[in-house]
Amino acid sequence: MLFAAAVSAQDPPKPPEKEKAPITVEEEVIVTATRTGGRLEDQPTRVEVLDREEVEEKMLMTPGDIVMMLNEMGGLRVQTTSPSVGAASIRIQGMVGRYTRVLFDGLPLAGQQVGGLGLLQIPPMDLGQVEVIKGVASALYGAGAMGGVVNLVSRRPGAEAVREILFNQSTAGATDGVAFLGSRWSDRWSGSLLASGHRQSEFDKDADGWADLAGYERGVLRPRVFWDNGAGGSAFLTTGVTVENRHGGTLDGRVLAPTQEPYVESIDTKRYDIGGNYQTIAAGRYVITARGSASWQHHDHQFGPTLERDRHTTLFAEAAIRGASGRHTWVGGAAFEGDRFDPRDVPRFAYRHQAPGIFGQDEIQFSRWISLAAGGRLDFQNVYGTFASPRVSVLLRNGGWTSRVSLGTGFFASTPLTEESEAAGLSRLNVPEPLRPERGTSASADLTKTAGHFTVTATFFASSVRDALAVERETAYALSNRNEAVTTAGVEGLATYRRAPFAVTATYAYVQSREREPEGLLQTPLTPCQSAGLVAMWEREGKGRVGLEFYYTGEQRLEASPYRTASAPYAIVGLLVERAFGRARLFLNAENLGDVRQTSWDPLVRPTQGADGRWTVDAWAPLDGRVINGGVRIAF
Repeated sequence: MLFAAAVSAQDPPKPPEKEKAPITVEEEVIVTATRTGGRLEDQPTRVEVLDREEVEEKMLMTPGDIVMMLNEMGGLRVQTTSPSVGAASIRIQGMVGRYTRVLFDGLPLAGQQVGGLGLLQIPPMDLGQVEVIKGVASALYGAGAMGGVVNLVSRRPGAEAVREILFNQSTAGATDGVAFLGSRWSDRWSGSLLASGHRQSEFDKDADGWADLAGYERGVLRPRVFWDNGAGGSAFLTTGVTVENRHGGTLDGRVLAPTQEPYVESIDTKRYDIGGNYQTIAAGRYVITARGSASWQHHDHQFGPTLERDRHTTLFAEAAIRGASGRHTWVGGAAFEGDRFDPRDVPRFAYRHQAPGIFGQDEIQFSRWISLAAGGRLDFQNVYGTFASPRVSVLLRNGGWTSRVSLGTGFFASTPLTEESEAAGLSRLNVPEPLRPERGTSASADLTKTAGHFTVTATFFASSVRDALAVERETAYALSNRNEAVTTAGVEGLATYRRAPFAVTATYAYVQSREREPEGLLQTPLTPCQSAGLVAMWEREGKGRVGLEFYYTGEQRLEASPYRTASAPYAIVGLLVERAFGRARLFLNAENLGDVRQTSWDPLVRPTQGADGRWTVDAWAPLDGRVINGGVRIAF
């Protein structure tokens, strides 16, 4: 059963079995996106997991962020939203990035809207696993989860101390240094520390005077403290600091023919957060949890001659109780979420959202082959009113077959912060009438068959978003609600083979995301109808690994581009090699061996400035081309 928010990392561990793409269900994992602590294969709602081993593989490709790690999970696409500074957002099953909620151990430590630069500022070294729930999850996680949830679970210290350092350098000018320390201090206390520094030089692949990759300097510090009394009582406390200066646009004061003058875009970020949870057993049968977090984010964004400064504050608190009786496992609780945005230079877009809520859910185990989870959440939003978000999921099993069906509704509290406005800024934005909240409904059904070392899964999904926000960019720069729903439907296919030392994963996705335009019903921009991937990995414990990847991205509809209305399809091939030498591990990763890049087809820079003020077109393919990175990991 899934509850109204992600469980803390301190829930009493029970030995669930994994159910995720690359690993067979015989392997065990503790999934923190559920509150029951039971086996994942018994949960009516599907949760997909990327474990520590796979996190390490992706960490060798991009040690400074989690973009590639998420982009290569089935059904997820990390879309670049601002080529000038490299911002990105997560799209789940074709739904735009603002509907995806990103959590750290169940806490919104990076704020309510973690899109934009947030994904680029999270080093994966201290992650234990990544959990994904696809589809409307407002009943589980409140507002902002209409597309799904990504929960980043921390790496907890084990019996042996871990001291690890990673150094990385790439041919595109990226330098990364990351250190992770974790150890047990006593039977009850343990802790960890992540410290990292990252630098990227402005990178102009096509030598046109405009940075295809933005430059940056970033530092991250995150300590964590864990307490466990061994009798069901536990606690967790973390705090974090991220400081980054990011800069793009024209290089070295150069003047491009279209701009007629140097044009620099930059953004300076300072983010501070603190969060934690506490759990105890009451009356020997009830589990009581309390969780809370706060984050403060400062942005100074330069768009050529225009400066936009903003401050973003997020508050979160929750208390819950759960228990079991007969065939029922239930949970209930109350939560509060606060989201405050203060744009200093465009104060007309300031907002203060507060949403206290209550939630409850009951899971009924009718028999071994069928179970049902039904529940919902009631949020009292101070601007848009009251929202009820019900959700129901059913699990069916017979022999080697497993099937899940889910249906849920949810909402999103509309704000001026969209993918487009984060890329172009707010100074030019026009909002002709008050915004309405966005409301969504989604359904999914999947069927999984496991036979020996093979696992095959087919997932069918559909969603509809009413009053979806739309940004006009062709002749004006305006934000408003659509009068007709945006609909998404598609199918995902997943096949895995795992037999040590080999693992092979094949994925395919077909997505139809439709929105009404003056020309008719069209595919949502930057959403490929078809995509596929094939990953093969050989790995020997204590020796190393060799991996080969192939990814295909189909045609995408483009908007506000003077060069084309649809992108070209493309394929990317990558190779990863890691070799262990005692406590040191050397790695070499080659991405995009075919040197596929968007500027091979069209320029990145527009011939004239767009209605929203941007000088670049949307990024629909890689901008950096072939990149080789390598380095060393040392454990001591």
